[in-house]
Amino acid sequence: MPEVKLFSCSASKTLAADIAYHFDAPLSDTTLARFSDGEMQTIINESVRGAYTFFIQSTCQPHDNLIELLLWIDTAKRASAGYITAVIPYFGYARQDRKDKSRVPISAKLVANLLTAAGADRIMTMDLHADQIQGFFDIPVDHLRSEAIYSQYLEEQDLSNVIFASPDVGGVKRARYYSKHFKRELVICDKYRTKANEVSAMTVIGDVKGAEVILIDDMVDTAGTLCKAADALMDKGAKSVRAICTHPVLSGKAYENIENSQLSQMIVCDTIPLFKQTPKVHVLSTAKLFARAIRNTVEHKSISALFH
Repeated sequence: MPEVKLFSCSASKTLAADIAYHFDAPLSDTTLARFSDGEMQTIINESVRGAYTFFIQSTCQPHDNLIELLLWIDTAKRASAGYITAVIPYFGYARQDRKDKSRVPISAKLVANLLTAAGADRIMTMDLHADQIQGFFDIPVDHLRSEAIYSQYLEEQDLSNVIFASPDVGGVKRARYYSKHFKRELVICDKYRTKANEVSAMTVIGDVKGAEVILIDDMVDTAGTLCKAADALMDKGAKSVRAICTHPVLSGKAYENIENSQLSQMIVCDTIPLFKQTPKVHVLSTAKLFARAIRNTVEHKSISALFH
């Protein structure tokens, strides 16, 4: 196996350490320095010439996280790294993946261009907000699926009275995977927005009376959609409502919304570190899956085999 270098960036230090543990290799030695105005200087303190380098960084807020990742990639490229992979557990700026109105950016495409221009040879990420974002890259993209983690978690529980639900029409494909995999019913919550991050109305399509409902989503931001969906489902007679959301963005009043909602539990992955702990939020680790995907990349083995 060629020499492998794993790098921890600022936004994903804990996850990077866990990935390194499961990969059975130490994190490489680096220094992140700053000038007095906050400008970053990335320094790799060991040789990476010809090595497979993996930079682990979610591009969540603040914006510095994206800039830092670009700088690390450029640093490795100029140090003659053999193959550079950006491991991005949470791919930020993915919500703007098309022009849905006049005079707006396609941010996901811009970020794809930036990563490629910086020198990345490969992208490894999890649960993109839209699958078509893979096509924005002219380099390979390994799109890991959190279903591999959540399915194992759910298989250890009693699902005899469970119904899966999508909090909006756009998430039906994700929810349908679980309903088919576990042979359970699927319902849909149809939401109407007047502006971003604010849901005005929610309609439940399907019968949930007496059922334990599990909402499926790829990310939770302010938690407004999920909380309104939980209210609508409980109003329709659901016995309880839980939620599975891969990326815990949790901005604004998200924690307050979750605590005051009728959600009994929210299960998330560690793609974004939590700013505070709350008894309603349960975190599952993605480290083992990323470590196996990194090993398969280095050994030129199938990534899709990890999900069969």
